[in-house]
Amino acid sequence: MPKRNPSPHIARAVDAATLKAFAHPLRLRMYDYLKDHGAATASMLARAMGENTGQTSYHLRQLERHGLVEEDTARGSARERWWTSVGFSFGLDAVAQDDAARTAAQTVMLHQMEMRNARVQEWITRMESEDEAWAGIATSNEATAMLTVEEADALGDAIAATMTEHLERAKAARAEHGEEGARRVKLYQLLFPLPPEEPTGA
Repeated sequence: MPKRNPSPHIARAVDAATLKAFAHPLRLRMYDYLKDHGAATASMLARAMGENTGQTSYHLRQLERHGLVEEDTARGSARERWWTSVGFSFGLDAVAQDDAARTAAQTVMLHQMEMRNARVQEWITRMESEDEAWAGIATSNEATAMLTVEEADALGDAIAATMTEHLERAKAARAEHGEEGARRVKLYQLLFPLPPEEPTGA
């Protein structure tokens, strides 16, 4: 998601060229798959996408070229490479002077919102049949407040820092103790200004 000046807790910022390369329907879907399922090969992505391996291999190379995926060398072999997604952010400076980049940014953000809605809807239809303990950790919070730019920016940075702290701790635990008892979870952070309100009359 865009941010004016990404904090140290926000994933690396990308440029306009990267945004334009990313805003391709198949690349967006492949990236989503890697985020949601973990590392995969070109052939695994081909099966999941309903495409041929040549197509997914080509688009993986383009994603790698722009630093949006990287090879998982712990799993790879001489015959087949495994790929993981790489987090990123983009600020207003990446699209300010480039109409094509602005269009690409809108495409990426709209795709993200569509995927979020689809995942939330899937969860709502499934939650009654979910394991009770896992269903109990699901949260849905919303807040509306009057904040200054500085206060809103600080809030976003604090949330991102907390996410980073807990995810890094969990990553270290998985490396030490394995994945038994763990599942992939989805956490969304979204902070944006509402439209300015018209002044009320006396």
